[in-house]
Amino acid sequence: MNLKEYFKKYIVIIFVLTLLFNVNTKAQPVEILNSGELQIALQKLNVLGSVLYIAAHPDDENTEALVYFSKGKKYRTANLTLTRGDGGQNLLGSEKGVEIGIIRTQELLEGRKSDKAEQFFTRAIDFGYSKIPEETFKFWGREKILSDIVWVIRKFRPDIIISRNSGGHGHHTAATLLAPEAFKAAGDPNKYPEQLQYVQPWQAKRIFGNSFRRSGQQGIENTVMVNVGEYNPLLSKSYTEIAAESRAMHKTQGLGFFSVRWGTRNDYYNVLDGESAKVDIFDGIDTTWDRVPGGREVGRILSNIINSFDPQEPSKSIPQLLAVNSELNKLDKSYWVEIKQQELFHVIQSCAGLWMEAISNDNSAAPGDEIRIRITLVNRADYPFQIEKIDYSGIISDSDLDISLKNNEAVTIDKTFRIPEDYPISQPYWLKEEPSLGAFSISEQTLIGLAENPPSFSVNITLSIDGNILEYSVPLSFRWRDRVEGELYSPFEVRPNVTLNLEEKVCIFPDDNSKEIKVNLMSNSENAAGEIRLKGPDNWKMKPERIPFSFENKYEEKQFIFEVIPPKDFDEAVLVAEAEINGKKFDRDFVEISYPHIDRQVYFPLSQVKVVKLDIEKLGSKLGYIMGSGDEIPDGLRNLGYDVVLLDDEMLGNVDFSQFDAIITGIRAYNTREQLIYTQPKILEYVENGGTLIVQYTRPSASLSREIGPYPFTISRQDRVSDETAPISFIDPEHQLLNFPNRITQRDFEGWVQERGLYFLTQWDEKYETILSSHDPNEPDREGGMLFARYGKGVFIYTAYAWFRQLPAGVPGAYRFFVNLISAGKYDGK
Repeated sequence: MNLKEYFKKYIVIIFVLTLLFNVNTKAQPVEILNSGELQIALQKLNVLGSVLYIAAHPDDENTEALVYFSKGKKYRTANLTLTRGDGGQNLLGSEKGVEIGIIRTQELLEGRKSDKAEQFFTRAIDFGYSKIPEETFKFWGREKILSDIVWVIRKFRPDIIISRNSGGHGHHTAATLLAPEAFKAAGDPNKYPEQLQYVQPWQAKRIFGNSFRRSGQQGIENTVMVNVGEYNPLLSKSYTEIAAESRAMHKTQGLGFFSVRWGTRNDYYNVLDGESAKVDIFDGIDTTWDRVPGGREVGRILSNIINSFDPQEPSKSIPQLLAVNSELNKLDKSYWVEIKQQELFHVIQSCAGLWMEAISNDNSAAPGDEIRIRITLVNRADYPFQIEKIDYSGIISDSDLDISLKNNEAVTIDKTFRIPEDYPISQPYWLKEEPSLGAFSISEQTLIGLAENPPSFSVNITLSIDGNILEYSVPLSFRWRDRVEGELYSPFEVRPNVTLNLEEKVCIFPDDNSKEIKVNLMSNSENAAGEIRLKGPDNWKMKPERIPFSFENKYEEKQFIFEVIPPKDFDEAVLVAEAEINGKKFDRDFVEISYPHIDRQVYFPLSQVKVVKLDIEKLGSKLGYIMGSGDEIPDGLRNLGYDVVLLDDEMLGNVDFSQFDAIITGIRAYNTREQLIYTQPKILEYVENGGTLIVQYTRPSASLSREIGPYPFTISRQDRVSDETAPISFIDPEHQLLNFPNRITQRDFEGWVQERGLYFLTQWDEKYETILSSHDPNEPDREGGMLFARYGKGVFIYTAYAWFRQLPAGVPGAYRFFVNLISAGKYDGK
């Protein structure tokens, strides 16, 4: 079998395992359950029911429902989130786009660790706020996302589907419309027949709507009430407490809440389609082993195990658990038989305290390199498991091992082998192909829906005990010791032989002068040598054209500098950094995303820089920037040649503001920088004495200062322009902001990304002047996106336009306009 055929088979295996069992795809060894969790897992083995919850974004899921159905009712429970939150904002840092999507994917998975539900996604890209579902479907492609929901339903085969009913956002409404449609389509063999080579049509019993509102639901016909506020003594927590822990993982959105620790917490579910329900959402659904032909004996044995389980000695249950496995082997392989057998293997492992890990000698390697692996197994029970076979991600395998695992005696197995030359790198599967406008491109059907990649390497271990064969998949990890955190793990990574990091992702040329572009080259293999270059259009000149490089050591880094000469006229282009080794080309960056609340993530985007030759005039030189929740505007302004000083809290209290040509507050600075409450009078004094203050958007609900501007105004949560192509009107074409020092035209609003602006003002003092108006389709003009006022000798500007997206994207007109804002205090009226 060649490697390509193996990977196709391997993906199908992972797809099946994901269907059957909440596969651990993380760095840590497979979890061993404690006695409380074991009792819940045993009870779950005897419950054959499933629930699928569908919502639009990360944070839309009802975590109380997920934990109640999963840990309380013991149903197989999953959350299907249509997007990965790619268009959202980041309270913790400056990541946007695919990077915030990666973070929010992991935040959802961290939440699922608490509530023990599974997680799925569609290919839909979160492109930012959308007011109407028609716009959402135009971006996503209605049929494409509908087919993905149908695919997940057919894979997961839920008895019950729940749709999160919510409005206020086009994505929410789109999800609410698609869920009932997918409920019917999943059972129709004429819908998406290409899926049927992997799955079968599936008709759930009923679909419910579940809204954010808890009151006003009583008495509605065909509505079922569920008390999700119950307490679980095995976990020493109520389901609402666990739900709060799960929801608090949405840290980039600041969604930590108080736990609800007492009393009834009623949720309401109204039937949207399918059979009616009056008392319980599972009315009329058999969730016992009687639903499986010949399965009654399995249920009987499991009931005995549950009743006789000894939390002090869980291993006493192993003989009966093996009897369950023998009974399952007698039954025809079916959905529930295969799911429960995988769950059973995990329970047996936990009852035995069976520790299994696969540790690499390094945290990464490149295709063609050699790696060393140490496998360790420790059996903490008196039952002698035997190691029969070990397979190393299909590359090599050891068969007929017949190694005994005795009580509390570690067995270690060392293996060295070479990674095949065509082995894939550890790239998130949804980022491997160029996306369409509103959806990721995923050519492998079996990957669609998965929350994340299977591990880059897995060690598949086959054990035997009393004639039973047990199979486990252990992800390959790298382990190290941190003096503070102790033992830490990270997933083993497969990286390109070399990666190329460009220090800037956007480079602005405000004049005819050349600029240096620095490329940091890192070797992920030993003894790598070749040439590096910058590729671009012919009218952009690079000196030198190529530079040779040579590395002796792994992880060695070197910097190479190219002089880039722009064309004479305005132009935009993309330059790609490329290395060549023995005729093989490498053009990928290495990006690491690390936050304490999620597992470390890496991905390999194309190593490129957008270059823009601008027609721009710039005034001023030194700027003070008060960072808010995180943005990249300071980098963009430095690109223009400004000296940008980031003002921390201590500097806000002590610095002399008069040295700055302008002071700029970053996005949501007034929501996140408490020091601004105390510094605001000093900042306004700076304006009164002749300074320029530019305030970027802030949210209305959590503003830390009641007097952001010199005169009152009101910020709206709803007023925004979400269409990035929405027409822009100049209220006063002769206003200085539209003419000094750069004359702004309609061309300057071309090429904008994601949105025009957000959190516009709705009311303002008559001393403010409005500059622009814009509106989404079928809405009135909104003039509150930019206000200008003179205050004393200086200038105050509030701008809700999305500069924090446009400048990092290299939008030329955004740079020209933002320079006009910075220069506003230097206008002499001519």
